[in-house]
Amino acid sequence: MRILIAFASLSGNTRDLARMVRARCEARGHAVTWIETDIQGLAVAGPDPCHDLYLLGSWSDNAGRTPPEMKRFIAELVDAVGKPGNLAVFGTGETQWGDEYYCGAVRRMAAFFGSRHPRLEIEQMPHGERDALKVQRWTDRILDSTETTDHADPARRFA
Repeated sequence: MRILIAFASLSGNTRDLARMVRARCEARGHAVTWIETDIQGLAVAGPDPCHDLYLLGSWSDNAGRTPPEMKRFIAELVDAVGKPGNLAVFGTGETQWGDEYYCGAVRRMAAFFGSRHPRLEIEQMPHGERDALKVQRWTDRILDSTETTDHADPARRFA
């Protein structure tokens, strides 16, 4: 399966989370396109930006908003492929700014795309066995759901 992982990271926390998600996807045999929206755009995906699964990650800006670099990427993605039906979101945040702002970008992106998948939200940065297990379970759940729905033929489960 072809998976596009695109993320915005200010301090490196969301990048670390994206790396964990990527490692799990690759360990399960999937081809991953990696886009750091701070410095790259959808052109990195090559001439065909269509993928089987899109995983978008972000930190949350002022008052739980989506950072400008991720907004730019989302606009590019929608212009190129529309709103993908198979898209999940993940991100990092800080509860010290209030529960209403915690991972606000993640909630906003999920709502914008109408994602049917659960969100992955991590406090500040992924650390320890508990977060590692949370990331693994979330990634597996998304992959299992996608493989079952889009690739019912077991021979097509992995790219």
